[in-house]
Amino acid sequence: MFSLAFLVFLFTCFTVVLSATSWTANPFNPASIPLAVRSPYFSAWLNQGEGTALNAAWPTFWTGGIVGWAGFAKVDGVAYNWLGDPGIPGVNFTKTTQKSFEFTSTQSIFVMTAGPVDLTITFLSPVEPSNLVNQSFPFSYLSVSAASNDGNDHSVQVYADISAEWVSGDDSLQVQWTTSTGATIAHQVQLSIQEPFTEINDRAQCKCSLMLILERSSAPQDDSVTFQTGQDIVVRAQFINHGALPNAQDSNFRGVSANWPVFALARDLGKVNSASTSATAVFAVGHVRDPAVQYITASNGVQQRSSLFMAQASPIYSAITTFLSDYDNALARARAFDAQVNQDAAKVSTDYAAVVALSIRQVFGAIELTVSKTSSGDFNTSDIMVFMKELSTGGAVNTADVIFPAWPLFLYINPAIGKQLLQPLLAYQATGQYPNPWAAHDVGHSYPNATGHNDGKDLALPVEETGNMLIMTLSYTQRTNDTSLVTAYYDLLDRWAQYLVQNSLNPPNQLSTDVFAGSLANQTNLAIKGIIGIKAMSEIAAIAGDSAKSASYSATASKYAQEWEQLAMSTDGTHLTLSYGNSSSWGLKYNLYADKLLGTNIFSQSIFDLETKWYSTRANTYGVPLDTRNTYSKPDWQMWTAALVSDNTVRDTLITSVLKYASDGLNARPLPDLYDTVNGTALSTQARPVVGGHLALAHQLTLQSKTAIAPSNSSIGSSGSSSTTPTSPGSGGTSGGSSPGTTTSTNSTEPTQNKPNSAHASSSGRRDRLVVLFGAVSMAAFVIA
Repeated sequence: MFSLAFLVFLFTCFTVVLSATSWTANPFNPASIPLAVRSPYFSAWLNQGEGTALNAAWPTFWTGGIVGWAGFAKVDGVAYNWLGDPGIPGVNFTKTTQKSFEFTSTQSIFVMTAGPVDLTITFLSPVEPSNLVNQSFPFSYLSVSAASNDGNDHSVQVYADISAEWVSGDDSLQVQWTTSTGATIAHQVQLSIQEPFTEINDRAQCKCSLMLILERSSAPQDDSVTFQTGQDIVVRAQFINHGALPNAQDSNFRGVSANWPVFALARDLGKVNSASTSATAVFAVGHVRDPAVQYITASNGVQQRSSLFMAQASPIYSAITTFLSDYDNALARARAFDAQVNQDAAKVSTDYAAVVALSIRQVFGAIELTVSKTSSGDFNTSDIMVFMKELSTGGAVNTADVIFPAWPLFLYINPAIGKQLLQPLLAYQATGQYPNPWAAHDVGHSYPNATGHNDGKDLALPVEETGNMLIMTLSYTQRTNDTSLVTAYYDLLDRWAQYLVQNSLNPPNQLSTDVFAGSLANQTNLAIKGIIGIKAMSEIAAIAGDSAKSASYSATASKYAQEWEQLAMSTDGTHLTLSYGNSSSWGLKYNLYADKLLGTNIFSQSIFDLETKWYSTRANTYGVPLDTRNTYSKPDWQMWTAALVSDNTVRDTLITSVLKYASDGLNARPLPDLYDTVNGTALSTQARPVVGGHLALAHQLTLQSKTAIAPSNSSIGSSGSSSTTPTSPGSGGTSGGSSPGTTTSTNSTEPTQNKPNSAHASSSGRRDRLVVLFGAVSMAAFVIA
């Protein structure tokens, strides 16, 4: 039976409150919309709160700092602004009217009216884990399609520019740029003085490049494509007044904020009508860095690693041309991926599918796929490692308890990426340089410096991280039948399990992953993780053929689980406590999900049923609090809890509470993962990859697929077959395993502020392709094709 209060809450949860906007939104209006999100340093969002149109605010970096990105169109000589919020003294233009907005797992799509023409603006950040080379490519697409809405012919020109703000976290630093002309026109921007492996306001100051590229249709005679570099208000006024750019370059290199240099491209789409297929200009934006990461090796050595795509895409201009020309195929693959993800998630509910769709790009925006070089300087494509930045909470590299909540996404989409996330942690600790007997918190305190903790002074979460590593290693092995991690790191895993045997049943006074809540002895939920970690080691030992240790660890885990049940139970038997002996306390026991994930069944079903009943009476407006110490909660842990409860009504309550939080427009930043369940106000996090935990239920639906997955060595632009027939997530293939919708063959928060006189002071088949790229030379480029 459920209480009346609970039923009232359930009703309100299912009634998602949409902000009062003038456009339709599908599936809802998130507080922040991903525009171009591919890596920790290439991340542009529209922070719209309760409803801000695409042309009513500037795109921002994930920290909140502005990244200048403007778009205009001319229709029959009348100028319209469709992207960004520019002010241009003495120049008149009209704002387009936003009619609709839609997002999927890979796309954010806006339809805007520019007088007698409708513009469809699509931001596509591909998610292509079935081809790891494609996935590593640091570019996003921006397409602008035009179609008549009154049945008449209309002359249309489109324009886009980027500012040097993309290149640095300090607007006073000097930048330099070049423009290449030929079959493609490419703007490339970078810092004049670069500092490898350093950041300012979470922006890379290293050897990075930003590019904007547009390909001519009949180079070099094609005069429908024009370009210009120069001061923001000058360049934008040129297009507004003339509908084209003068193919002129500004050679006065200067600071980012010194007369705000921008890098622009324009395309004349010609006559547009409603009878024919709409004309489309395709732009691409990117951020390239080389080297991307430095990683500690044996004997305190340091290895410089490059983005994986560079192993098969050199020189860079060849790569970006290939990327641009692959747009049609990339869009087809993205649509198939989106459809498969939606189909799988909708088996739970449409509310769940909406939350999942918002989460995926945020996760991939925190990781980079890298490759090492051999002693001869060649890329070693057999050595792929993935690095994750702990966005907004310190910037550490491959934090084990940040990978762990996101783990369901990698198991669902492609477990090979999960393996390559674990590899840096495992390989480093296997060298013996890390002195502690438990698993490390991370492999480096400041991204992109994966330089280890040989002093052992990383943040200590001993039971937490040790349990995480054992659980993730086993789940990867189970999902793929790939035993390479077990074989390579068995002794290390065994050593960690011995620590858990000594410390799991009665965890010492230490931190769990919920560091913000403080340390606590005898944490019931932390003990769950440790006990499951011991059971995981039993399974790992069995895989390794060590039957004696397998039996010993299994017996210990079973014994601990029985004793734990007595220690963790409240005196009245109604719930599990937050810590042993405190019957007035309770909390989400999300770590029980690992028992379901691994199929270990170390805890009795009665425990799951008991907690399910308890949660049904504890929901606030925006969900169930994390524990009795505060009213805040985390959406990732609520989704893990939704995946373990034994009643679908309680499951759906948890899901819809997360949707309500994501859609209420109270927090204008990339989905924060810590918030108050009473009023929906977010606390000090944003853009973190832990939202991959939202796929906990989607992964459950596909557990039956357990096929070995090989890393991809595919070339850019390929994904095996170009067919869009969906396949099961994680199924086999030479391209790293098929992802949903693809087919294969054989830390500091930077405040948003208006800057006076800046680049962003407020006030049928024809495809033209434009690309913007950021790179490890701290440079920016804008290309149109």
